[in-house]
Amino acid sequence: MKHTLIAAALALGFVNVANASGEAKNIIFFLGDGMGPSTITASRIYKYGEDGSLNMDKLERTARVKTYSFDAQTTDSAPSMAAYMTGVKMANEVISMSSDTVATPPSKDANGNLGVNNCAANNGTAATTILELAKAKGKAVGSITTTELTHATPAATYSHICNRNAQYAIAAQAVPGGAGYNTALGDGVDVLMGGGRNHFTPFNATTNKAGRADGRDLLAELAAKGYTVAATKADMLAAPNGKKFIGLYSSKSHLEYELDRSATPPVGEGATQPSLAEMTVKAMDLLSQNPNGYFLMVEGGRIDHALHGTNAKRALTDTIAFDDAIKAALDKAKLTDPTLANTLIVVTADHDHTLAFNGYGKRGNPILDINRDYKTGQPSKDADGNTYTTLVFGNGPNRPDLRTNVDSATALGDNYLQETGVRLSSETHGGGDVKLFATGAGAASKTFKGTIDNTKVFTLLKSAFGF
Repeated sequence: MKHTLIAAALALGFVNVANASGEAKNIIFFLGDGMGPSTITASRIYKYGEDGSLNMDKLERTARVKTYSFDAQTTDSAPSMAAYMTGVKMANEVISMSSDTVATPPSKDANGNLGVNNCAANNGTAATTILELAKAKGKAVGSITTTELTHATPAATYSHICNRNAQYAIAAQAVPGGAGYNTALGDGVDVLMGGGRNHFTPFNATTNKAGRADGRDLLAELAAKGYTVAATKADMLAAPNGKKFIGLYSSKSHLEYELDRSATPPVGEGATQPSLAEMTVKAMDLLSQNPNGYFLMVEGGRIDHALHGTNAKRALTDTIAFDDAIKAALDKAKLTDPTLANTLIVVTADHDHTLAFNGYGKRGNPILDINRDYKTGQPSKDADGNTYTTLVFGNGPNRPDLRTNVDSATALGDNYLQETGVRLSSETHGGGDVKLFATGAGAASKTFKGTIDNTKVFTLLKSAFGF
């Protein structure tokens, strides 16, 4: 009887074939690097106020995710993202490898650039990623980020290596047919976007000092394999559908922070760089040409960098840009899939940070400002009579020997660095649970709820695809 009803619904066009069997045709996995609960809350208040909602807040399924790695209470991005992509716990700094893999540090090349791969052949084994599984099933796959394309989060989607800092070797794993290629990717990742063009292009003492010491031009090799190669937003928008695509929008390092990319005038290469939302929509256009569906990973990676630098304003602005990309994806998907019967969207983070709320701030007080008392509206004072900001960090470089007043103009400035409790050279990750949001195909029937391990998310993604 059940099968008869499904068949009748299919005949009337009410049920998608994939959805009838509980599977998603497409999955879009959003990863806000370092986007812990406090960062989400602060970003919400910053943009929409205390009673407002981010786009991610509106997704109906929620969970908390445990993020510890194989060897640490507080993870770094490599094993935490790899846990999502492979379902395996691994040591800090290891990318998509077995739990017994030792994170052997890379060394410098002949030009003094860190990144020579020192991973021994018998040091662990590759852990299969969701992208590799999707390719084996005939789906298209993509990985896009605001960081270097060889950075830990995107690298965990397409490479296997014992140390995240061997970035020249990571880049080579993305080039079909080339030396070091990850053959488990079949004919290659269909869409790649990010920064760090230097890891793909030859060393030049004048123009590319951080380039490849082996002299390979990986972009030329990718072009020879049929990839459209882009360096700017204009290049990206002009890229034809139906071809593989790689867009590297910075000559070296990461894309600009959103605050700087969208400034007037933009900072650095920001004038030619697309927003994360624009990258996401273009990636969906390219990947959706595959009739079997796709898996797309979207990373808002610079949230993490701003938090490490204790610059809350850039962290919140990049979180909003990440949230805007989620809305762009939802809007784009619903144009052809109004109920998201074919598309699962998952949003989460790889780890927390030490950002914290201070004092009892008055509702409506700007979240980046000095704290103002909820009863009097007057500036709150510490035990020594000095003002302080609502947002602070548990550790980092900005712990003064003697606290003094902080004024609003300073606290609200683009370059203000929040004070910290413990003095360290750089702020660290936090070990707390992170949030997960989900909507679309399979979200209601899968266990995107409760407190789950990050490795469990991989199982849920596989299940949503019917793998």
